[in-house]
Amino acid sequence: MPRPTKCRKVCHFPQVLEFLPSQAGEQKAPVILTVDEYEAIRLIDKEGLSQEQCCEFMQIARTTVQRIYESARKKLATVLVDGLALRIEGGDFWLCDGRATHCGQDGCFKHQYHQKYKKSKGEFAMRVAVTYENGQIFQHFGHTEQFKVYDITDGVITSSEVVDTNGSGHGALAGVLSALQVDALICGGIGGGAQAALAAAGIKLYGGVSGEADKAAEALAAGSLEFNPDIQCSHHDHHHGQEHTCGEHGCGDHNHCHDHH
Repeated sequence: MPRPTKCRKVCHFPQVLEFLPSQAGEQKAPVILTVDEYEAIRLIDKEGLSQEQCCEFMQIARTTVQRIYESARKKLATVLVDGLALRIEGGDFWLCDGRATHCGQDGCFKHQYHQKYKKSKGEFAMRVAVTYENGQIFQHFGHTEQFKVYDITDGVITSSEVVDTNGSGHGALAGVLSALQVDALICGGIGGGAQAALAAAGIKLYGGVSGEADKAAEALAAGSLEFNPDIQCSHHDHHHGQEHTCGEHGCGDHNHCHDHH
């Protein structure tokens, strides 16, 4: 019986999920780079980590890192040499929420958020975040500088607090929300990449909402919030509305790993 695949920890979800060659030509199937392969490339080639350091960050064996990294490099070479499109999706991964041991050692802001805003299991029925600016729902998720976070118990808001995003943007914002232990997000416009990042973090999305943040949170608590389940941001990426799949290969036993089909 094959050994179950171990989930790989991903610190930052990709900001862009699809890359297309500028020259139009015959439509060929894109090369699929998994999210965990993307993370190995980010850590080793961009951040300059060794494979040994990479395996510590991703919490997997060095041989696994070597295999993932070699696969990713070969795929990137194929894209460049053959002029193919590249799409990032799938893989066995979980989005870091700041709980990992080394996060505290590295001064990770997600770890700091997790410690500051942690909640006991079952303490709140729901924690909701709203993109926030001057009392209103901020309409561009990727540029959000503040969230207003509400704790809701039995349909009643019991507390709220405005939290800065620490200069994060796009894919990193999902990590902020995960570290805040948010169950749901209320926002205006949001792109496909950010939607996929929220899905990977297990955060329910209530998009296409405008008006006062407090009233929207109260409506959600009362079960009467009107939102657009098919919200598509008119900015940034080119893959709006595409279905995203990740975490498909047996890592559902990890407490932070999610299957999206």
